[in-house]
Amino acid sequence: MTAPVPFRPLPLDLSGVRYAHGPDSHRHPDVPTGRITAWTWDTSTTYPGTTRTVWTYVPAQYEPDQPANLMIFNDGWWYLDPDGDVRGAIVLDNLVHRGDIPVTIAVFVDPGVFPDPDPAHAAQPKNRNAEYDAFDERYVTFLLTEIVPQVTSRYAISDDPQRWGICGGSSGGNAAFTAAWLRPDRIRRAICFLSSFTQMPEGNPYPDLIPITEPKPLRIFLQAGHRDLHWNEPSMNWLANNLRVAAVLAEAGYDFRLVLGDGGHSPNHGGVLLPDALRWSLAAGQVE
Repeated sequence: MTAPVPFRPLPLDLSGVRYAHGPDSHRHPDVPTGRITAWTWDTSTTYPGTTRTVWTYVPAQYEPDQPANLMIFNDGWWYLDPDGDVRGAIVLDNLVHRGDIPVTIAVFVDPGVFPDPDPAHAAQPKNRNAEYDAFDERYVTFLLTEIVPQVTSRYAISDDPQRWGICGGSSGGNAAFTAAWLRPDRIRRAICFLSSFTQMPEGNPYPDLIPITEPKPLRIFLQAGHRDLHWNEPSMNWLANNLRVAAVLAEAGYDFRLVLGDGGHSPNHGGVLLPDALRWSLAAGQVE
């Protein structure tokens, strides 16, 4: 099937680009809005001493006798904020209403903070980088054993890992990729915007790891920016590391998509792409 793409001139200034949101990122009067419930999680055993806000989004079309997809969003409020760059709930309202994706319940999870930091935490009360940049199972275990059960106990969620996804940007993109990579038995869809692979504590493991690992049943959406951080420097290069990950995914035969845009380290382009990323991730054919 041919997919015509409208002509758009390329900008000459690659760093000052700002993408315009499409119709799926705006509210429409004929589209019912889902229900959003905010709750606090401050009893974590994976990250003791942290507290965070979590939002559960349930589309208007949800029926308890029809198990829904599950989508997890890192950096919860950044991705939920209706006036922000991503506007996750608005996008889900539109896509589910139109039938572009199945009924999907979403969980928007903020990174943990230390509300009353002891001296060890005083210099860095936020736990975001410790959670998102680590290459281990702590974060995905936290999601699967602490956060997701609060949702599955209230709503009917499919057990099929093909119908579970996770989305994030910058360090949240690391966390999304790593969660799917380490636990494909539960999560097989990852949407990663401007991932900060280069600042993982031991460096980006994926260019070396992917070629020597038996392929995993994942579908991965990557977005990178021509003018991301240190784009023309020999180290700590956000652009180069995203391209390296894309290259080894291609060589290993993964079901993945890379969108390379202009602009810097901003959620704008990823937010504009979210409707298409969700359509491609959740509505396209299954990975076997």
